[in-house]
Amino acid sequence: MMGQGSVGLEMLSEDDTLEALVVPIGGGGLIGGIATIAREMRPNIRIYGVQTELYPAMKLAVANKDIACGGETLAEGIAVKKPGGVTRPVVADLVDDILLVNEQSLEWAVGSLIEQQRIVAEGAGAAGIAALYQHRAVFAGKKVGAVICGGNIDPRLLASILNRNMASDGRLARLRIDISDEPGMLAAITASIGRCGGNIVEIYHQRLFYDVPAKLAKIDAVIETRGPEHVDEIITDLKSASFIVHQMDDSSGG
Repeated sequence: MMGQGSVGLEMLSEDDTLEALVVPIGGGGLIGGIATIAREMRPNIRIYGVQTELYPAMKLAVANKDIACGGETLAEGIAVKKPGGVTRPVVADLVDDILLVNEQSLEWAVGSLIEQQRIVAEGAGAAGIAALYQHRAVFAGKKVGAVICGGNIDPRLLASILNRNMASDGRLARLRIDISDEPGMLAAITASIGRCGGNIVEIYHQRLFYDVPAKLAKIDAVIETRGPEHVDEIITDLKSASFIVHQMDDSSGG
């Protein structure tokens, strides 16, 4: 705890205007050390721990409740089923609150850090940012310091998270388009999407599935866009060209 507390010492030494600190909690050593030095330097600063909803071990422990944890989480580094015996009383005494975050917020945090700050962080390292995102009301109007620790994330998982974030933000949409199975239909669809400034990532021409009649076909198009309004613009253009278009739920946050 003493060694990890140097993180808090550096943060408060560099910025004496911070009103709150947000720290991920696994076993509790990091937040225990930070909270100890922070209370010494700035007694009135607010200190928040962060755990996942699937592994709230420390939050339950300091509340003297039975600990129940389990499940697959992006924040493996803080997926601890039993908090540290030495750290628990320190956290209980010095930390103002422990906030829980869900998996969607963790994904958003990991993706946003790399897109907006060019910082590669694993799920556990980005938990503090996830707390800022999920618990906006707690931090509104405050100057907050968040500890981002750990970049041990698989590149394939990171790529998946970035794509999922684009889909949830409406920047990656999947459209299903009904067409008559005749020459020129695919060209008309791509022309419509291109005319609106959409970028086709993948496209599938389905004749054999979805119980499609012999003279009809369906096109599944994955399109990169600027956001939900841009998706609506593309759909409107396709419909004006007499196509029947449906946006799939997995690309519209549904």
